[in-house]
Amino acid sequence: MQFEHIVCGFCGCVCDDIKVTVEDGRVTGVKQACALGRAWLMGHSTESCNSVALVDGEPAPLDEALDVAARYLASSRNPLIYGLSSTVCEAQRQAVELADLLGSNLDTCASVCHGPSGMGFQYAGDSTCTLGEVKNRADLVIYWGANSAEAHPRHFARYAVMPKGLYRPGGRKERTAVVIDIRPTATSRLADLFLQIRPGRDFEAIWALRSLVRGIPLDESSVAITGLTLAQLQDLAQRMMACKFGVLFVGLGLTQTRGRQLNTAAAMLLIRDLNAHTKFALQPLRGHGNVTGHDQVIAWQTGYPFAVNFGRGYPRYNPGEFTAVDLLARREVDAAVIVAADPVCNFPRASSRYLSEIPTICLDNHDTDTTKAARVVIHTGTSGINVEGTFYRMDNVPVRMHKFLPSPYPSDEEVLSEITERVRQLLAARKEANSHAANH
Repeated sequence: MQFEHIVCGFCGCVCDDIKVTVEDGRVTGVKQACALGRAWLMGHSTESCNSVALVDGEPAPLDEALDVAARYLASSRNPLIYGLSSTVCEAQRQAVELADLLGSNLDTCASVCHGPSGMGFQYAGDSTCTLGEVKNRADLVIYWGANSAEAHPRHFARYAVMPKGLYRPGGRKERTAVVIDIRPTATSRLADLFLQIRPGRDFEAIWALRSLVRGIPLDESSVAITGLTLAQLQDLAQRMMACKFGVLFVGLGLTQTRGRQLNTAAAMLLIRDLNAHTKFALQPLRGHGNVTGHDQVIAWQTGYPFAVNFGRGYPRYNPGEFTAVDLLARREVDAAVIVAADPVCNFPRASSRYLSEIPTICLDNHDTDTTKAARVVIHTGTSGINVEGTFYRMDNVPVRMHKFLPSPYPSDEEVLSEITERVRQLLAARKEANSHAANH
Protein backbone atom coordinates (compact mmCIF):
# COMPACT_ATOMS: atom_id res chain seq x y z
CA MET A 1 0.00 0.00 0.00
CA GLN A 2 1.31 3.45 -0.89
CA PHE A 3 0.70 6.54 1.22
CA GLU A 4 1.15 10.00 -0.29
CA HIS A 5 1.70 13.45 1.23
CA ILE A 6 3.43 11.92 4.24
CA VAL A 7 5.23 14.48 6.40
CA CYS A 8 8.85 13.82 7.33
CA GLY A 9 9.60 14.98 10.87
CA PHE A 10 13.33 14.36 10.90
CA CYS A 11 14.60 17.91 10.41
CA GLY A 12 13.18 21.43 10.49
CA CYS A 13 12.26 21.37 6.78
CA VAL A 14 9.26 19.13 7.67
CA CYS A 15 8.78 18.15 4.01
CA ASP A 16 5.15 17.20 3.33
CA ASP A 17 5.38 15.57 -0.11
CA ILE A 18 6.84 12.17 0.80
CA LYS A 19 5.52 8.92 -0.66
CA VAL A 20 5.78 5.81 1.50
CA THR A 21 5.18 2.17 0.60
CA VAL A 22 4.07 -0.20 3.37
CA GLU A 23 4.09 -3.97 2.96
CA ASP A 24 3.17 -6.45 5.69
CA GLY A 25 3.18 -3.71 8.31
CA ARG A 26 6.68 -2.45 7.44
CA VAL A 27 7.92 0.58 5.48
CA THR A 28 9.64 -0.87 2.42
CA GLY A 29 9.90 2.14 0.11
CA VAL A 30 10.30 5.90 0.41
CA LYS A 31 10.19 8.39 -2.48
CA GLN A 32 11.09 12.09 -2.67
CA ALA A 33 12.71 12.15 0.77
CA CYS A 34 16.35 13.09 1.27
CA ALA A 35 18.89 10.56 2.52
CA LEU A 36 18.23 11.54 6.14
CA GLY A 37 14.46 11.35 5.80
CA ARG A 38 14.63 8.05 3.94
CA ALA A 39 16.80 6.52 6.67
CA TRP A 40 14.40 7.83 9.32
CA LEU A 41 11.29 6.41 7.64
CA MET A 42 12.64 3.11 6.34
CA GLY A 43 12.32 0.06 8.53
CA HIS A 44 9.52 1.29 10.77
CA SER A 45 6.99 -1.43 11.37
CA THR A 46 3.97 -2.38 13.46
CA GLU A 47 6.01 -5.01 15.27
CA SER A 48 7.24 -4.51 18.81
CA CYS A 49 10.95 -5.14 19.34
CA ASN A 50 11.16 -3.62 22.81
CA SER A 51 9.14 -3.92 26.00
CA VAL A 52 6.75 -1.02 26.38
CA ALA A 53 8.42 -0.11 29.68
CA LEU A 54 11.57 -0.81 31.68
CA VAL A 55 12.18 -0.13 35.35
CA ASP A 56 15.79 -0.37 36.51
CA GLY A 57 16.65 -2.11 33.27
CA GLU A 58 14.02 -4.84 33.62
CA PRO A 59 10.79 -5.17 31.59
CA ALA A 60 7.78 -3.91 33.54
CA PRO A 61 4.07 -3.30 32.95
CA LEU A 62 3.28 0.21 31.75
CA ASP A 63 1.18 0.96 34.85
CA GLU A 64 4.07 0.07 37.14
CA ALA A 65 6.48 2.26 35.18
CA LEU A 66 4.03 5.17 35.31
CA ASP A 67 3.61 4.76 39.07
CA VAL A 68 7.36 4.63 39.67
CA ALA A 69 7.90 7.70 37.46
CA ALA A 70 5.16 9.61 39.28
CA ARG A 71 6.63 8.75 42.70
CA TYR A 72 10.09 9.90 41.67
CA LEU A 73 8.73 13.22 40.42
CA ALA A 74 6.31 13.83 43.28
CA SER A 75 9.14 13.39 45.80
CA SER A 76 11.56 15.58 43.83
CA ARG A 77 12.38 19.09 45.03
CA ASN A 78 13.89 20.47 41.80
CA PRO A 79 13.20 18.30 38.73
CA LEU A 80 14.07 18.94 35.10
CA ILE A 81 12.00 18.27 31.97
CA TYR A 82 14.11 18.37 28.81
CA GLY A 83 13.96 17.56 25.09
CA LEU A 84 10.60 17.34 23.30
CA SER A 85 11.98 18.71 20.03
CA SER A 86 11.07 15.60 18.03
CA THR A 87 7.56 15.11 19.34
CA VAL A 88 4.21 16.76 18.57
CA CYS A 89 3.03 20.07 20.03
CA GLU A 90 0.25 18.29 21.89
CA ALA A 91 2.86 16.38 23.94
CA GLN A 92 4.88 19.55 24.44
CA ARG A 93 1.81 21.28 25.85
CA GLN A 94 1.34 18.39 28.28
CA ALA A 95 4.97 18.75 29.37
CA VAL A 96 4.36 22.41 30.22
CA GLU A 97 1.42 21.37 32.42
CA LEU A 98 3.58 18.79 34.20
CA ALA A 99 6.38 21.33 34.71
CA ASP A 100 3.91 23.83 36.16
CA LEU A 101 2.47 21.22 38.51
CA LEU A 102 5.91 20.16 39.75
CA GLY A 103 7.42 23.63 39.90
CA SER A 104 10.21 22.23 37.76
CA ASN A 105 12.69 23.45 35.17
CA LEU A 106 11.65 23.11 31.52
CA ASP A 107 14.22 23.29 28.73
CA THR A 108 14.43 22.28 25.08
CA CYS A 109 17.09 21.25 22.59
CA ALA A 110 17.09 24.89 21.45
CA SER A 111 19.32 25.75 24.40
CA VAL A 112 22.19 23.84 22.74
CA CYS A 113 21.46 24.90 19.15
CA HIS A 114 19.37 27.94 18.14
CA GLY A 115 18.58 29.31 21.58
CA PRO A 116 20.90 32.26 20.85
CA SER A 117 18.75 33.03 17.80
CA GLY A 118 15.73 33.42 20.07
CA MET A 119 17.74 35.64 22.38
CA GLY A 120 18.83 37.68 19.39
CA PHE A 121 15.17 38.16 18.43
CA GLN A 122 14.55 39.56 21.91
CA TYR A 123 17.37 42.08 21.46
CA ALA A 124 16.76 43.24 17.91
CA GLY A 125 13.37 42.03 16.65
CA ASP A 126 12.78 39.70 13.73
CA SER A 127 12.29 40.39 10.04
CA THR A 128 11.33 37.04 8.61
CA CYS A 129 9.32 35.24 5.94
CA THR A 130 8.08 31.77 5.05
CA LEU A 131 9.95 29.25 2.94
CA GLY A 132 7.18 29.67 0.37
CA GLU A 133 8.11 33.33 0.02
CA VAL A 134 11.75 32.36 -0.41
CA LYS A 135 10.84 29.90 -3.17
CA ASN A 136 8.59 32.37 -4.99
CA ARG A 137 10.48 35.64 -4.55
CA ALA A 138 14.11 35.37 -3.44
CA ASP A 139 16.86 36.23 -5.92
CA LEU A 140 19.69 36.29 -3.33
CA VAL A 141 20.11 33.46 -0.81
CA ILE A 142 22.88 33.57 1.81
CA TYR A 143 23.86 30.72 4.14
CA TRP A 144 25.97 31.90 7.07
CA GLY A 145 27.57 29.26 9.30
CA ALA A 146 25.27 26.61 7.86
CA ASN A 147 25.90 23.49 5.82
CA SER A 148 22.37 22.81 4.62
CA ALA A 149 23.45 20.34 1.94
CA GLU A 150 24.27 17.85 4.69
CA ALA A 151 22.08 19.02 7.60
CA HIS A 152 18.94 19.83 5.57
CA PRO A 153 19.52 18.14 2.20
CA ARG A 154 16.25 19.29 0.55
CA HIS A 155 16.42 22.88 1.76
CA PHE A 156 18.64 24.02 -1.11
CA ALA A 157 16.65 22.09 -3.73
CA ARG A 158 13.04 22.38 -2.56
CA TYR A 159 12.79 25.73 -0.83
CA ALA A 160 15.66 28.14 -1.33
CA VAL A 161 17.82 27.99 -4.47
CA MET A 162 16.81 25.39 -7.05
CA PRO A 163 12.98 25.48 -7.24
CA LYS A 164 11.02 27.47 -9.80
CA GLY A 165 8.84 30.04 -8.06
CA LEU A 166 5.95 32.30 -8.96
CA TYR A 167 8.23 35.32 -9.47
CA ARG A 168 11.33 33.23 -10.16
CA PRO A 169 10.19 30.95 -13.00
CA GLY A 170 13.81 30.37 -14.02
CA GLY A 171 14.62 28.77 -10.68
CA ARG A 172 18.36 28.44 -10.15
CA LYS A 173 19.15 30.69 -13.12
CA GLU A 174 17.47 33.62 -11.40
CA ARG A 175 19.12 33.23 -8.00
CA THR A 176 22.53 33.93 -6.54
CA ALA A 177 23.64 31.65 -3.71
CA VAL A 178 26.30 32.84 -1.25
CA VAL A 179 27.90 30.78 1.52
CA ILE A 180 29.86 32.30 4.40
CA ASP A 181 31.68 29.77 6.55
CA ILE A 182 35.01 29.02 8.21
CA ARG A 183 35.84 26.18 5.79
CA PRO A 184 34.63 24.80 2.44
CA THR A 185 31.56 22.56 2.79
CA ALA A 186 29.19 20.57 0.60
CA THR A 187 26.97 23.68 0.51
CA SER A 188 29.79 26.01 -0.49
CA ARG A 189 30.55 23.78 -3.49
CA LEU A 190 27.02 24.44 -4.76
CA ALA A 191 27.17 28.20 -4.25
CA ASP A 192 27.97 30.99 -6.70
CA LEU A 193 30.14 32.75 -4.12
CA PHE A 194 31.99 31.38 -1.09
CA LEU A 195 33.52 33.66 1.53
CA GLN A 196 35.82 31.94 4.02
CA ILE A 197 35.65 33.87 7.27
CA ARG A 198 38.08 33.59 10.17
CA PRO A 199 36.70 31.41 13.03
CA GLY A 200 35.04 33.43 15.77
CA ARG A 201 34.93 36.66 13.76
CA ASP A 202 31.32 36.57 12.56
CA PHE A 203 30.28 39.55 14.67
CA GLU A 204 33.03 41.76 13.27
CA ALA A 205 32.15 40.76 9.70
CA ILE A 206 28.46 41.50 10.24
CA TRP A 207 29.26 44.85 11.81
CA ALA A 208 31.49 45.74 8.86
CA LEU A 209 28.63 44.89 6.49
CA ARG A 210 26.31 47.11 8.55
CA SER A 211 28.75 49.98 8.15
CA LEU A 212 28.97 49.49 4.40
CA VAL A 213 25.19 49.24 4.01
CA ARG A 214 24.78 52.44 6.02
CA GLY A 215 27.36 54.25 3.88
CA ILE A 216 30.10 54.44 6.52
CA PRO A 217 33.54 54.20 4.86
CA LEU A 218 35.97 51.51 6.04
CA ASP A 219 39.62 50.86 5.33
CA GLU A 220 41.38 47.56 4.75
CA SER A 221 42.93 47.42 8.22
CA SER A 222 39.56 47.72 9.95
CA VAL A 223 38.25 44.50 8.38
CA ALA A 224 41.46 42.43 8.32
CA ILE A 225 40.45 40.68 11.55
CA THR A 226 37.51 39.00 9.75
CA GLY A 227 39.71 37.08 7.32
CA LEU A 228 37.91 38.78 4.42
CA THR A 229 39.13 41.65 2.28
CA LEU A 230 37.40 44.99 2.07
CA ALA A 231 36.65 44.30 -1.61
CA GLN A 232 34.89 41.04 -0.70
CA LEU A 233 32.75 42.74 1.94
CA GLN A 234 31.93 45.66 -0.39
CA ASP A 235 30.89 43.25 -3.12
CA LEU A 236 28.63 41.34 -0.73
CA ALA A 237 27.09 44.51 0.67
CA GLN A 238 26.37 45.73 -2.86
CA ARG A 239 24.76 42.42 -3.81
CA MET A 240 22.59 42.57 -0.70
CA MET A 241 21.40 46.12 -1.36
CA ALA A 242 20.84 45.53 -5.10
CA CYS A 243 18.74 42.35 -4.84
CA LYS A 244 14.96 42.45 -5.07
CA PHE A 245 14.30 39.93 -2.29
CA GLY A 246 17.08 38.51 -0.17
CA VAL A 247 17.14 36.00 2.66
CA LEU A 248 19.86 35.18 5.17
CA PHE A 249 19.81 31.66 6.61
CA VAL A 250 21.87 31.37 9.79
CA GLY A 251 23.13 28.09 11.23
CA LEU A 252 24.92 26.82 14.30
CA GLY A 253 28.15 28.31 13.00
CA LEU A 254 26.69 31.65 14.04
CA THR A 255 24.84 30.64 17.24
CA GLN A 256 27.36 28.25 18.81
CA THR A 257 30.56 30.18 18.27
CA ARG A 258 32.12 33.22 19.86
CA GLY A 259 29.48 35.89 20.26
CA ARG A 260 26.47 33.56 20.20
CA GLN A 261 23.32 35.68 20.67
CA LEU A 262 25.27 38.84 19.87
CA ASN A 263 26.02 37.37 16.45
CA THR A 264 22.37 36.72 15.70
CA ALA A 265 21.30 40.09 17.11
CA ALA A 266 23.87 41.77 14.86
CA ALA A 267 22.59 39.79 11.87
CA MET A 268 19.06 40.97 12.59
CA LEU A 269 20.23 44.57 12.82
CA LEU A 270 21.93 44.07 9.45
CA ILE A 271 18.62 42.86 8.01
CA ARG A 272 16.91 45.94 9.43
CA ASP A 273 19.49 48.16 7.71
CA LEU A 274 19.03 46.30 4.41
CA ASN A 275 15.28 46.83 4.49
CA ALA A 276 15.92 50.53 3.98
CA HIS A 277 17.18 49.58 0.49
CA THR A 278 15.26 46.42 -0.48
CA LYS A 279 13.30 43.52 0.99
CA PHE A 280 15.42 41.22 3.15
CA ALA A 281 14.58 38.52 5.70
CA LEU A 282 16.41 36.26 8.15
CA GLN A 283 15.62 32.63 8.95
CA PRO A 284 17.38 30.28 11.41
CA LEU A 285 18.04 26.81 10.00
CA ARG A 286 16.42 24.76 12.76
CA GLY A 287 17.63 21.20 13.26
CA HIS A 288 15.16 18.91 15.03
CA GLY A 289 11.78 18.31 13.41
CA ASN A 290 9.67 20.22 15.92
CA VAL A 291 12.10 22.33 17.89
CA THR A 292 10.37 25.38 16.40
CA GLY A 293 7.05 24.02 17.66
CA HIS A 294 8.44 23.67 21.16
CA ASP A 295 9.51 27.32 21.11
CA GLN A 296 5.98 28.23 20.04
CA VAL A 297 4.23 26.10 22.67
CA ILE A 298 6.36 27.26 25.59
CA ALA A 299 6.25 30.89 24.46
CA TRP A 300 2.47 31.01 24.14
CA GLN A 301 2.02 29.34 27.55
CA THR A 302 4.83 30.97 29.56
CA GLY A 303 6.03 33.94 27.53
CA TYR A 304 9.51 32.43 27.10
CA PRO A 305 10.98 30.05 24.48
CA PHE A 306 13.25 27.81 26.63
CA ALA A 307 15.12 27.71 29.97
CA VAL A 308 11.97 28.23 32.04
CA ASN A 309 11.65 27.60 35.79
CA PHE A 310 8.33 27.24 37.64
CA GLY A 311 9.87 26.96 41.12
CA ARG A 312 8.17 30.08 42.47
CA GLY A 313 4.76 29.21 41.11
CA TYR A 314 5.14 31.32 37.97
CA PRO A 315 7.47 31.05 34.96
CA ARG A 316 10.92 32.62 35.14
CA TYR A 317 13.41 32.74 32.26
CA ASN A 318 17.18 32.75 32.54
CA PRO A 319 19.48 30.99 30.05
CA GLY A 320 22.61 29.82 31.84
CA GLU A 321 20.72 29.32 35.09
CA PHE A 322 17.74 27.22 33.98
CA THR A 323 19.21 25.54 30.89
CA ALA A 324 19.60 21.76 31.11
CA VAL A 325 23.36 21.56 30.52
CA ASP A 326 24.06 24.07 33.29
CA LEU A 327 21.58 22.62 35.80
CA LEU A 328 23.06 19.15 35.35
CA ALA A 329 26.68 20.34 35.42
CA ARG A 330 26.00 22.13 38.73
CA ARG A 331 24.11 19.05 40.01
CA GLU A 332 21.14 21.21 41.01
CA VAL A 333 18.30 18.91 39.90
CA ASP A 334 17.29 15.72 41.68
CA ALA A 335 15.13 14.07 38.99
CA ALA A 336 14.74 14.39 35.22
CA VAL A 337 12.22 13.63 32.50
CA ILE A 338 13.80 13.33 29.05
CA VAL A 339 11.43 13.19 26.08
CA ALA A 340 12.53 12.43 22.51
CA ALA A 341 16.13 13.50 23.10
CA ASP A 342 19.49 11.91 23.89
CA PRO A 343 21.42 14.28 26.19
CA VAL A 344 23.70 11.51 27.52
CA CYS A 345 25.12 11.17 24.00
CA ASN A 346 25.30 14.89 23.27
CA PHE A 347 25.89 16.80 26.51
CA PRO A 348 29.28 17.47 28.11
CA ARG A 349 30.51 14.59 30.24
CA ALA A 350 29.77 16.20 33.61
CA SER A 351 26.16 16.89 32.63
CA SER A 352 25.47 13.52 31.00
CA ARG A 353 27.10 11.52 33.78
CA TYR A 354 24.88 13.17 36.40
CA LEU A 355 21.75 11.91 34.62
CA SER A 356 22.73 8.34 35.56
CA GLU A 357 23.07 9.34 39.22
CA ILE A 358 19.55 10.73 39.66
CA PRO A 359 16.12 9.22 38.94
CA THR A 360 15.78 9.78 35.20
CA ILE A 361 12.58 8.98 33.29
CA CYS A 362 13.07 8.66 29.54
CA LEU A 363 10.38 8.61 26.83
CA ASP A 364 11.69 7.67 23.40
CA ASN A 365 10.83 5.57 20.36
CA HIS A 366 14.14 3.69 20.32
CA ASP A 367 17.04 2.76 22.58
CA THR A 368 19.66 5.46 23.15
CA ASP A 369 22.49 6.18 25.55
CA THR A 370 19.95 8.07 27.66
CA THR A 371 17.53 5.13 27.89
CA LYS A 372 20.46 3.00 29.08
CA ALA A 373 21.15 5.49 31.88
CA ALA A 374 17.49 6.00 32.86
CA ARG A 375 15.77 4.25 35.77
CA VAL A 376 12.41 4.34 34.02
CA VAL A 377 12.11 3.93 30.26
CA ILE A 378 8.83 4.10 28.38
CA HIS A 379 8.95 3.40 24.65
CA THR A 380 6.55 5.58 22.72
CA GLY A 381 5.24 5.85 19.16
CA THR A 382 7.02 7.92 16.54
CA SER A 383 5.45 11.27 15.66
CA GLY A 384 4.34 11.39 12.04
CA ILE A 385 4.52 7.61 11.69
CA ASN A 386 2.59 6.12 14.62
CA VAL A 387 1.26 9.33 16.17
CA GLU A 388 -0.78 12.23 14.79
CA GLY A 389 -0.23 15.82 15.86
CA THR A 390 1.24 19.18 14.94
CA PHE A 391 4.80 20.10 13.97
CA TYR A 392 6.07 23.60 13.18
CA ARG A 393 8.35 23.98 10.20
CA MET A 394 11.50 26.05 10.73
CA ASP A 395 9.68 29.12 9.31
CA ASN A 396 6.96 28.88 12.01
CA VAL A 397 4.36 27.33 9.68
CA PRO A 398 2.32 24.58 11.42
CA VAL A 399 2.06 21.26 9.59
CA ARG A 400 -0.26 18.42 10.54
CA MET A 401 1.44 15.06 11.02
CA HIS A 402 -0.64 12.01 10.05
CA LYS A 403 0.04 8.47 11.22
CA PHE A 404 0.15 5.65 8.69
CA LEU A 405 1.34 2.77 10.87
CA PRO A 406 -0.28 1.47 14.07
CA SER A 407 2.00 0.97 17.06
CA PRO A 408 1.95 -1.12 20.25
CA TYR A 409 3.45 1.85 22.07
CA PRO A 410 1.56 4.80 23.59
CA SER A 411 2.18 8.38 22.44
CA ASP A 412 4.33 10.87 24.35
CA GLU A 413 1.20 12.90 25.03
CA GLU A 414 -0.61 9.92 26.56
CA VAL A 415 2.32 9.01 28.79
CA LEU A 416 2.91 12.58 29.97
CA SER A 417 -0.81 12.99 30.64
CA GLU A 418 -0.86 9.81 32.75
CA ILE A 419 2.24 10.84 34.70
CA THR A 420 0.75 14.31 35.30
CA GLU A 421 -2.48 12.85 36.67
CA ARG A 422 -0.67 10.43 38.97
CA VAL A 423 1.65 13.16 40.25
CA ARG A 424 -1.38 15.37 40.89
CA GLN A 425 -3.00 12.60 42.95
CA LEU A 426 0.19 11.99 44.96
CA LEU A 427 0.63 15.69 45.69
CA ALA A 428 -3.02 16.03 46.70
CA ALA A 429 -2.76 13.03 49.04
CA ARG A 430 0.41 14.45 50.60
CA LYS A 431 -1.23 17.83 51.10
CA GLU A 432 -4.24 16.20 52.75
CA ALA A 433 -2.01 14.11 55.02
CA ASN A 434 -0.03 17.18 56.06
CA SER A 435 -3.25 19.08 56.74
CA HIS A 436 -4.60 16.22 58.80
CA ALA A 437 -1.36 16.02 60.81
CA ALA A 438 -1.39 19.78 61.43
CA ASN A 439 -4.95 19.63 62.77
CA HIS A 440 -4.04 16.91 65.26
